[in-house]
Amino acid sequence: MQRDQLLRVIRSLALYSFWPAIALVAWGELSSNHEAAALEGLFWDKSLHFTAYFGLSGMVCLALKEWRRVLVAAISLILLGGALEILQGFTGRDPDIYDEFANFLGVLVGNAIGYAIIWLLTVKRAEAN
Repeated sequence: MQRDQLLRVIRSLALYSFWPAIALVAWGELSSNHEAAALEGLFWDKSLHFTAYFGLSGMVCLALKEWRRVLVAAISLILLGGALEILQGFTGRDPDIYDEFANFLGVLVGNAIGYAIIWLLTVKRAEAN
């Protein structure tokens, strides 16, 4: 498979899996204490937040082609994470500023890795020609 075909497949997968992933993250953050405690008992809570927003941000970065749209989407993800943290207070869970910090770091690292993947599949190809 050529690099441009691979990039096209990756972008399509990222685009079509983004909204189901958003729904899963929102459900995970807003579910009751009992449901959330089962998963949080297995993993450190901050790692779950980091991983969720890392994945969302990476998908956005791969799906969108223009860096300004990626920047707007990244800021939107950070704001979404903050809003979900605030809404947790209404579901019987405790909002935590450190969870939002983990979300923020996940968005930053997800964008960096997404851009690295794009760079590997595009710039490296241009250098070979």
